[in-house]
Amino acid sequence: MKTVIKNIAELIQTEQNPRKWVAGKDMSAINTIKDAFVEVEKGIITAFGSMDDWTGIDDWNNTEIIDAEGGMVFPTYCDSHTHLVFAASREGEFVDRINGLSYEEIAKRGGGILNSAAKLQEATEEQLFEDALIRLNEVIRMGTGAIEIKSGYGLSLAAELKMLRVIKRLKEHSDATIKATFLGAHALPQRYKNNKNSYMDLVIDEMLPKVAEEGLADYIDIFCEEGYFSVDDTKRLLEAANKYGLQGKTHVNQFNAIGGVKVSVDLGCLSVDHLEEMNEEDFEALKNSDCMPTILPACSFFLGIPYGAAKQMINKGLPVALATDYNPGSTPSGNMNFVASLGCIQLKMTPEQVINATTINGAYAMGVEKELGSICVGKKANLFITKSMPSYAYLPYAFGHNVIDKVMINGKIKK
Repeated sequence: MKTVIKNIAELIQTEQNPRKWVAGKDMSAINTIKDAFVEVEKGIITAFGSMDDWTGIDDWNNTEIIDAEGGMVFPTYCDSHTHLVFAASREGEFVDRINGLSYEEIAKRGGGILNSAAKLQEATEEQLFEDALIRLNEVIRMGTGAIEIKSGYGLSLAAELKMLRVIKRLKEHSDATIKATFLGAHALPQRYKNNKNSYMDLVIDEMLPKVAEEGLADYIDIFCEEGYFSVDDTKRLLEAANKYGLQGKTHVNQFNAIGGVKVSVDLGCLSVDHLEEMNEEDFEALKNSDCMPTILPACSFFLGIPYGAAKQMINKGLPVALATDYNPGSTPSGNMNFVASLGCIQLKMTPEQVINATTINGAYAMGVEKELGSICVGKKANLFITKSMPSYAYLPYAFGHNVIDKVMINGKIKK
């Protein structure tokens, strides 16, 4: 069965030859086609172009026509950093922050990641799966077609494996493209509060081999930050993971720049994420590397911390990806449309830069740039159709409004 989307006011982020990412001044440009069509067969984009070039329908019995009715068509968002699997919300800590407590102060009182870990350890795998599937379907309806999901709220062998098995089930039950990341080194459990080396031994010697044996993770992560895990811890974990063929995607520079960017780049990480605090050494480490700088502006919005230096990175010739950081403590939202708006409003990125950061660069940060991130023949037909809009800049401009009419994943419209 062939599907044709016709009467598209503007087809956004088209490519004849797929690129791995977009960097520097190239982030300020996107390719579009006005008054366009897209053809899809077996979940793959087979043709696109101007309606003037459309040859029509040869076999009406085996063709589905979708009329975009003057809406625009984008490739779906690629959200390369989330913590979608969790047991409970943390609005109590939200109130604590309103009353003046910092993220670090809440963590010292047993809140934060440890709060989520305690609740997750009590939750059943079935409960976690059902709740996460609801969240996953919600973000798909908001335009996300590919998503990375981390563990890290388990902090024990059994609970980390439970989280990763839930992510595996999500892969099996959803048409969205999902990548799993093992984040056992997310925080120190209470019992290891004064014995970090022993916990690192547990992560490396017991958790990592089991995760690799069961094939539960595509990537590995660590929270490299003062009060959590050091640069030496990061190096030790990434070196161990490399032996199992697990590439890194690290949390670095959220509150302090302590050297996590350089060690991540040196050890072949696919992305470095957060980057609210940067120094010149960090920028230099990223130049001429294959590592994607990934900024999480909704986290900055929610916590009231600095926003990442997106424009500075772009001006230095670097690529930039944007992702949600969807989690119950610091970013209780998986809405990539809001992330796009923050990219323009707070990071001062242009709409073109934001589109590149949330599609093709996000795809690279997940390792799926060959199949997603742009409208290109041979790539998956993961697309969304908007309501009628005056321009593509209207999408980030109209924050808080739902401008997406339909979402297609693997060539099928999601109900």
